[in-house]
Amino acid sequence: MHKGILLQVLKNFPLYDKCFVKTKGIFIDLLKSSFNHFNRLILKNFFMKRIVLLLIPGILLLNACKKQNKAESENPFIAGWDTPFGVPPFDRIENEHYLPAFEEGIRQHEAEIDAILSNTEDATFDNTILPFDKSGDLLSKVANVFFNLTEANTSDEMQSLAREIAPMISAHRDNITMNDALFNRISQVYEKRNASGLDKSQIRVVEKMHESFVRNGANLSGEDKEKLRRLNEELTRLSLKFGQNLLAETNESYKLVIDNEEDLAGLPENVITGAKEAALADSLEGKWLFTLHKPSWIPFLQYSEKRDLREKIYRGYCMRGNNDNAYDNKEIIRKIVALRAVKAELLGFENHAAYKIDINMAKTPETVYDFLYRLWDPALKRAKQEVKDMQAMIDAEGGKFRLTPADWWYYAEKVRKQKYDLDESQLKPYFKLEHVREGMFWVASQLYGITFTRLENVPVYHPGVEVYEVKEADGTHTGLLYLDYFPRESKSGGAWCTTFRDAKYRDGEKIAPVVSIVCNATKPAGDIPSLLSWDDVTTLFHEFGHALHALFTDGQYDQTAGRVPRDFVELPSQIMENWASEPAVLKHYARHYQTGETIPDELIEKIQKSGQFNQGFETVEYLAASLLDLDYHMLEPGDSITDVLVFEKQAMDRIGLIDEIIPRYRSTYFAHAFEGGYDAGYYVYIWAGVLDTDAFDAFKQSGDIFNKELAARFRKYCLAGGGDDEGMVQYRLFRGQDPSVEPLLIKRGLK
Repeated sequence: MHKGILLQVLKNFPLYDKCFVKTKGIFIDLLKSSFNHFNRLILKNFFMKRIVLLLIPGILLLNACKKQNKAESENPFIAGWDTPFGVPPFDRIENEHYLPAFEEGIRQHEAEIDAILSNTEDATFDNTILPFDKSGDLLSKVANVFFNLTEANTSDEMQSLAREIAPMISAHRDNITMNDALFNRISQVYEKRNASGLDKSQIRVVEKMHESFVRNGANLSGEDKEKLRRLNEELTRLSLKFGQNLLAETNESYKLVIDNEEDLAGLPENVITGAKEAALADSLEGKWLFTLHKPSWIPFLQYSEKRDLREKIYRGYCMRGNNDNAYDNKEIIRKIVALRAVKAELLGFENHAAYKIDINMAKTPETVYDFLYRLWDPALKRAKQEVKDMQAMIDAEGGKFRLTPADWWYYAEKVRKQKYDLDESQLKPYFKLEHVREGMFWVASQLYGITFTRLENVPVYHPGVEVYEVKEADGTHTGLLYLDYFPRESKSGGAWCTTFRDAKYRDGEKIAPVVSIVCNATKPAGDIPSLLSWDDVTTLFHEFGHALHALFTDGQYDQTAGRVPRDFVELPSQIMENWASEPAVLKHYARHYQTGETIPDELIEKIQKSGQFNQGFETVEYLAASLLDLDYHMLEPGDSITDVLVFEKQAMDRIGLIDEIIPRYRSTYFAHAFEGGYDAGYYVYIWAGVLDTDAFDAFKQSGDIFNKELAARFRKYCLAGGGDDEGMVQYRLFRGQDPSVEPLLIKRGLK
């Protein structure tokens, strides 16, 4: 009773609306305590009690508001960002800020949705679709920083926070997509969309929003919605655990420590220097350390003459998540695929693959299987010939063994040198990281007229991260680009592009994007700068293509701006790889780091001739992983996997994968499929490969690889406006025809 009386008093207090919602729990405890004290004090007079009861809550409220406002003013997410270009103030963000900011972001988002639902007028685009499309800004602001840094600069504390926050976000998302009142209003607009005077872009927003709600359970019964909530929460938890296990395994499961200099035989000097510095950093003075980070283990496999050591580090790499320890991922995979199958059935699909691919360009798993199998036979034939070439070399050297997957990198490198007189170590001196970076900037400038200016006054989340302002040819600000190059234990493996802020419109004003590329390139070692392998070069160009997509995205509505199908999203990235190997481009950026000499024509010719080198292996290992991913997600409810390793072997036996090659990603470290959002979608890289080779062929056929008219069309339809219509529609608007598979087959030497 006491609580009820005092809350009525508080609701008449002027500051109630602003502060009470945020401090409700604190008040209840304080007010209860106040009553206990009053009953023990000498305030026997009834009227005095009433006066005190009116005053004390106000005082408590003011104090609580003061504390709340102080907390908000100290939390950079809530207080606002007074930084250049409104970038995240990484220098002021502490781990303690994330959870309160997420909670406030969720509260604000809920309030925005409540405002939509409190509108008693009939649902329209302007009073329902538009405000929902623009809602959730604070939540996105916090999430874009937090989840990006859990991949790029994590810690035990951040991983612990992620385990708490991820289910919270999953539940909040479900609360929205399963909100009957909100879906009813969206459905009202959807039903009348073609008779409401909406333009084409508005109709598409309505359709995509309605589709998203349906795909997330809006049409389910109340009982099934609760079931879906539980599934989503558990899947979120399992995927997060998979990724955290993989990071721990990459950092901790295996390290190759060499203390005998003879065991360094065959390794290039820069690789040895890097291993020595890594050992020193790990308190292993006088030794050499090789880890499971890509810039470390790949050159070791390519050049080390010690077969036993190559086998050890290769096994360490391909056994990640499969060591029957605290970081083992086998049981997690088993649970994930089973739960995804149940979820797919709940949403009306035969299996998870059908659910995921339904909104892609391919539309059905059967289309994807047919596409992959058309490539499998010529790729496998080519890979078998590559095996013969390498086995012949082993036999000629007097080796008494058969080629294994752990041998492939070493002998492939020797075959490349024999066939093309080309050694990776010949190329690396010409691929200084800074030169490659300037090369990709130059290509973008030639195509689109944009410029890149290094900024020194912008906060970064880790020392060494670079920031560039991107401008149009007329000086207009386009956005910012962060570049994070080198591996560390706080960073996941691989390379990716992400955003700290997406391009969007608010109150008619365009908000420029803040984009980030994260890589794991070879670190500088001693006097040797970061020298990239050819794979590193193409990877940097690839991620830069994603960055251009994010920088150029231009659409009035969040629901569609930059939102392209998963099997379209790799087109902007992969097309950039084509420019990396063009002679005119190589002449611009490939300069010897010591002499400044431009890469000679002889080496360029060798690069061109060896362009199809090892393509059997690369295509087969990729296709094997793509098919494995699909097989996992073709399971139907009730199907179960008793042993993940047996399932993987059976899947590979079924397609005839040869013993000398394993899938690019084995199940237990297949992050694309079980953590990274490419589940039933790893195939998209080669699907987009058809698009990117066909698109680049248009530039080649024009006689000018920097054809500005084609570049303008590509930017308009495939980058800026990629989400304006379905993927193939947008591609045809650029190309004027359907894509052909021929350029891809020719490029890979599969025809």
